[in-house]
Amino acid sequence: MNLSANLNALSPDELRTLAAQLMVQVSEKERELRYRQRRIEQLTHEIAVLKRLQFGKRSEQLNVEQMSLLNEAIDADLAVLEIELEQLHTDTPAHKQQQKPKRAPLPPHLPRTEIHHEPDELTCSCGCQRVRIGQDISEKLDYKPGVFTVERHIRGKWVCKACETLIQAPVPPHVIDKGMPTTGLLAQVLVAKY
Repeated sequence: MNLSANLNALSPDELRTLAAQLMVQVSEKERELRYRQRRIEQLTHEIAVLKRLQFGKRSEQLNVEQMSLLNEAIDADLAVLEIELEQLHTDTPAHKQQQKPKRAPLPPHLPRTEIHHEPDELTCSCGCQRVRIGQDISEKLDYKPGVFTVERHIRGKWVCKACETLIQAPVPPHVIDKGMPTTGLLAQVLVAKY
């Protein structure tokens, strides 16, 4: 009660200076508190490391020479990582496109049989005739006793120019999705193995 009476007696300028002084004191206390908290965390970490070195298993203990080797190795690893990061940043998309595909094409000397998959109707629902605009080709490796062959599945792309609808024959089912072997090759591998 006495404190509020003292504050009421102060002029607005005196109240402003008092508030400014209190703000400075609070910020100094907060700064000191943050410093002490960081110092406590640092010392707690150091104590944990020292306890591990002192009371850990014998195989986990490191002497001074080993610690210096560890620090040198860390510095070397950091330098190598920085170099790798710089190289990654300098890679261009054109460089990534030059990489080899993951799956090598089937050898060209193998005999090939072409299997065409076309839509049932070439007339669109709007009455116009569809036009062929391209095709998708997938090759599968087949085995007939004594001979490897390649099946080329050709699926034409057809479009109606009037209503701009695209149709294409569905992909024939395979034993292994997106795989290259046919059922004949898989049967031969299973028979040969077992």
